[in-house]
Amino acid sequence: MPHIIVKMYAGRSEAQKTKLAEELTRTLMTHMGSSEASVSITIEDIDPADWVETVYKPDIVDKPTTLYKKPGYDPR
Repeated sequence: MPHIIVKMYAGRSEAQKTKLAEELTRTLMTHMGSSEASVSITIEDIDPADWVETVYKPDIVDKPTTLYKKPGYDPR
């Protein structure tokens, strides 16, 4: 605990993903008191054509009580 799942458009490099995972790990350690060993992070590449059905509807629209940062867009 904790486990973070990042879903984003495909196209980022492995170096970018690694850097993101490192920064998220540091943030959890700083703000949540997590140990580095307790953190796990998954990064899922999503085709932009699939974003609404794969991410926007199930993870954003359908889960308002667990959404802590709302996006500034509405692709519908």
